Amino acid sequence: MDNQFLDRIIFRQKQQQVVPSNQTIANWAHNLLNLIFPERGASTNYTQEILKGVFFELKEELQLILKSTKDCKSDSHKAIADGFFEQIPEIYCKLNTDLSSLSNGDPAAQSEFEIIRCYPGFFATAMYRFAHELYLLEVPYIPRIITEYAHTVTGIDIHPAAEIGEYLYIDHGTGLVIGETTVIGNYVKLYQGVTLGALSVDKSKSNTKRHPTIGNHVVIYSGATILGGETFIGNNCIIGGNVWITSSVPENSIVYHQAEIKIKSS
Repeated sequence: MDNQFLDRIIFRQKQQQVVPSNQTIANWAHNLLNLIFPERGASTNYTQEILKGVFFELKEELQLILKSTKDCKSDSHKAIADGFFEQIPEIYCKLNTDLSSLSNGDPAAQSEFEIIRCYPGFFATAMYRFAHELYLLEVPYIPRIITEYAHTVTGIDIHPAAEIGEYLYIDHGTGLVIGETTVIGNYVKLYQGVTLGALSVDKSKSNTKRHPTIGNHVVIYSGATILGGETFIGNNCIIGGNVWITSSVPENSIVYHQAEIKIKSS
């Protein structure tokens, strides 16, 4: 091989950020989800003391992951891990609202067990809620690795910085994109192929609000594209499939794309 090519690889090795493998981080998040929702196949014979021990082990593992991350301050590993696990009961409560939304809203859902085990929307939301809490604690890299793991598994792309309320309902979800500065209220339903994105991808706008705000009790059907940081979808709106929206929509509105379908006989 060309020596110049090999030198470039060696240079990249020296410049790389030190972060545990994506799989190590994904396994940690996966194990945490399995612990708080044992329907996923974890042991059901836990006592309170055993549970405390397993939570402690996961917290210790998070500390090790943080310690291995170059851009984390050396004196903050324990504080961040403690802060994250203090929020686990709150995250659990939010995930139960998401579970309730799916259980009550999806006629195909036969049980909460089925949703926890089988629904990609619930899994992606759980990974987002873990990642978002770490993002709020200013942890670099790891939040994005967790949500990208969920993206790989489910096809649902949620940026960890997005702000999402309670009772989130993601049905099917494949191809769903929720951008970095998106704000979503409570009781929002999102279907497959929805994009909540930026109107421009200009790098100079990286520190501005580029993605839309979605109010409460909004339904957005498959294939809808809603773009722009100044775009606000008001409360109680229904956004139909395949619409393209770049300006605000007042509350209680129904927006739909009217296509003309012609069938030509042979």
